[in-house]
Amino acid sequence: MSVFAKMLAEKVQSYIELRRSLGYAFKKQASILRAFVRHVESEQLGGPLTKGMALDFVLSFAGAANGRATRHGVLRRFCEYLAVYDARTEALDRRALPRSRAIPPPRILSDGELASLIAACSRLSPTFPQRGRTLTTLVGLLASTGLRSGEALRLDRADVDLVGGVLQIRKTKFRKDRLVPVHTTTLAALRQYARQRDAAFPVAKDCGFFLSSRGNRLSSPGLHIAFNAACKLAGLDSGKLMRPHDLRHRFAVTRLAAWHRENADVQALLPLLATYLGHTRYSDTAYYVTGTADLLGIAADRAFGDGGAL
Repeated sequence: MSVFAKMLAEKVQSYIELRRSLGYAFKKQASILRAFVRHVESEQLGGPLTKGMALDFVLSFAGAANGRATRHGVLRRFCEYLAVYDARTEALDRRALPRSRAIPPPRILSDGELASLIAACSRLSPTFPQRGRTLTTLVGLLASTGLRSGEALRLDRADVDLVGGVLQIRKTKFRKDRLVPVHTTTLAALRQYARQRDAAFPVAKDCGFFLSSRGNRLSSPGLHIAFNAACKLAGLDSGKLMRPHDLRHRFAVTRLAAWHRENADVQALLPLLATYLGHTRYSDTAYYVTGTADLLGIAADRAFGDGGAL
């Protein structure tokens, strides 16, 4: 390791410790900074840290523009810290890689498409069926509860009450905990998965509920790779890209549509749905009303009646 790379690694570690001491989780940011150290070492780069060096690292990643903007932002703030120790460190321009504020519309699967996706999950890995069982159960859980994928992946075995059918969701997006009751059919699927998981891995390597093919907690990259493969197998890879988070949108839209069909007071029920989904404000949940043309049609029919006038 070069002198510069060694110094950089030490400052990255001290910066991570500083941020965490201030109460930040700083997990994703820490992984970005450590990846930057590996980049500097592998490319045998010498100091100081420059704008070009940072941009080369950021642009070496494929993926969405917002992902590159996030990495650049993490490096920009680290450069401000590093400049205290090395005045030659160049300041990064916050406008170099602006973030896009556009929110891509979700892809809402029909009942048939969801059934095809779950069937594809079970066929994903014939040589190691437990991989397919994990993805099948996880996708079913996301679709039936509207959990964020990260919340499901962070579930420990102790967080899943296989008797009472309640999930303990810890450290959510807004650092809040909540309880999520599940339907009896979802509970049955979780129980079956737990039996199959324990048979495949009699000696637990990890406290995670959902395990990878190696017996460790399933990671976010692992989920996305398997999910994309299942979408392709189900014929859902054409057109708009499908994301695990779209299942959360589908859950909310389906629940809202059911309430409209039941002539329920949707505005009064939105706070309940917001609590279940873990939103800080029920107005955030109201966003899902615009999710599909079908939902808007149901709402319009209810508001104005068939053949009614404005």
